Amino acid sequence: MPVNVLFSARPELWPEYEALMHLYLSDAGLDFHLATDIPADQVDYIVYAPNGGVQDFTPFTRLKAVLSLWAGVEKISGNETLTVPLARMVDGGLTQGMTEWVVGHVLRYHLGMDQHITLQDGVWTPDAPPLAQQRTVCILGLGALGEASAHALAALNFHVIGWSRTAKTIPGVTCLHGKNGLRDALSQVEIVVLLLPDTPATENTLNAETLALLPEGAKIINPGRGPLIDDEALLAALNSGQVGHATLDVFRTEPLPTEHPYWAHPNVTVTPHIASETRPVTAAQVICENIRRGEAGEPFLHLVDRKLGY
Repeated sequence: MPVNVLFSARPELWPEYEALMHLYLSDAGLDFHLATDIPADQVDYIVYAPNGGVQDFTPFTRLKAVLSLWAGVEKISGNETLTVPLARMVDGGLTQGMTEWVVGHVLRYHLGMDQHITLQDGVWTPDAPPLAQQRTVCILGLGALGEASAHALAALNFHVIGWSRTAKTIPGVTCLHGKNGLRDALSQVEIVVLLLPDTPATENTLNAETLALLPEGAKIINPGRGPLIDDEALLAALNSGQVGHATLDVFRTEPLPTEHPYWAHPNVTVTPHIASETRPVTAAQVICENIRRGEAGEPFLHLVDRKLGY
């Protein structure tokens, strides 16, 4: 009997994923059937994205696992109809894309690129930036994406502080954790990067209280999740000068409404959720490896802890 794999994501993605998954599952020696429409009681695996249409998993009585194409699983982790293992997307292409975006914007702040672009007024101001080792950057969230970004920045000689809810150890990175660790990290950092998951425990990690801990003029970069920041508190901190600038890639409502004050604020850069994207060529390999593991009775990769939400 073939392994039946249902693809439940944006229809325009299907042709590329179908070709890649056919290749990888064939290489794994599996007998399989891939489709976007399979009777629910015959489905073994669902390749899933929240915009794919499947919300009720009750009819999928033969289901062995749900394999997410997204790194963030907040839209599915609390689904009470899902009782089988849920794996989130952790793949090299997504990690590399995020690392490149984070490093690029940290360097933009570090080198003062915005000022060089906007102040073409004929005034010669030879004000060189400090070296990287004189600049402190904090990564909030030390999962796969946060750890990779921390490694890359440390390799450029930035003083990198990493913060997580539980203790972590990363060579070359000062790792802090817990509520006191967050206070210590924010009080000494010049650039903050948010790469936490979106859970009830992480919502509004940056709020009026925590923003007040930052040295005046600190910069904020958020490619993680929109709810990590209290928007009203950030706008107030930007208006007072407590926060010097914010580069935001993710928002509570997307696309960001045209009337939102972030668009017009002189100290905010908006990017349209492009910090990182799942690349089919690498994501399909991760999905197919988990299917192979499931059929071989091996542990799935990147399983979500449903209690933690990531």
